[in-house]
Amino acid sequence: MLICGVNLTTELATDHWPLTTDHCPVPSASPRERLTSVQPLRAVSGGRITIYGTDFPVHEIRLPEVRIGDVPARVVRASSTALAVLVPEGLSGGATPIRIAGHPGETVFIDVGLVLATGLHQVDNPIFDRDGNLYVTYSGSRGQEVPVSIFRVTPDGVREPFVSGIVNPTSMAFDASGRLYVSSRFDGTVYRVSPGGQSEAFATELGVACGLAFSRDGTLFVGDRSGTIFRVTPEGQVTPFVSVSPSVAAFHLAMSADDVLYVTAPTLGAYDHVYRVDQQGEVTPVYSRFGRPQGLAFDPTGQLHVVEALAGSSGLYSLRADGTVELAVAAPSLVGVAFGPNGLVCVASNETVYRLGGRNP
Repeated sequence: MLICGVNLTTELATDHWPLTTDHCPVPSASPRERLTSVQPLRAVSGGRITIYGTDFPVHEIRLPEVRIGDVPARVVRASSTALAVLVPEGLSGGATPIRIAGHPGETVFIDVGLVLATGLHQVDNPIFDRDGNLYVTYSGSRGQEVPVSIFRVTPDGVREPFVSGIVNPTSMAFDASGRLYVSSRFDGTVYRVSPGGQSEAFATELGVACGLAFSRDGTLFVGDRSGTIFRVTPEGQVTPFVSVSPSVAAFHLAMSADDVLYVTAPTLGAYDHVYRVDQQGEVTPVYSRFGRPQGLAFDPTGQLHVVEALAGSSGLYSLRADGTVELAVAAPSLVGVAFGPNGLVCVASNETVYRLGGRNP
């Protein structure tokens, strides 16, 4: 399928389909009324996207009728040059056309996320292993013991129980050898998990243990939402590293390729920071305009992405080195993100993980 001179089927199956708000021009059906672009290019059901164009008939009795795929979409804001709409439920996912009544032949496309797994309780990022399996949690309410702590979702979408017995599994990370580590916000412990799913305590007395991230030398960093980030050696020895403002929810961590740690710690304030922490322990706010930042992760190109959960602005954002942000995935409520093989991106709400892009298994 060729859109804007691009083979959309091929581009969505690779990591070359941009997580940007680049405009996708379309031909005009008349000299006056036309569609020009959509922002962002990716969304899940309930996400708010904006369709740009010219001379939309917003002064008539009824607002323009917008369809995404074959499903009507609710218009929540309208002007003669922009229509903000909510992505409806019931779409089949993938490359999906957007059409507006009165603009015959004019179409723009978005990539709509497919539900990969639901019935979860995710409080931080899901995570991919080297084979493309995705690991997700059922964290539960504080102290709740559940039959399965961590599920594994295979590349073909099969969900299987993987780890049991960890109360309130919170954040996950793989070390350089591919071993999975899991924090528990309940008992302040980080567990190491064998390939067969058996867990053992690796480090203890870590407060309200949340976010995890490894540096290149095998040091594990653990975020205690009470205000401390700990450093844990490969032998399990724990020392405090730095302090940041306490969080009402969790500390979320991500490590860059050059061993710089990035942290979000949502509070009750109007705006929260994304922190940069170097290996000497210097803490620097790099962005301070998110209302409730959650999970964050680097994509394969080294671009940092941050989940914003504040209602009205929610979605996945790219945070550039110059301090600017750009909405990459529109979504109503997210907590985490994971980047997988072949351009695959998964975004997670508390209950559901959505798949965007990537080749089919």
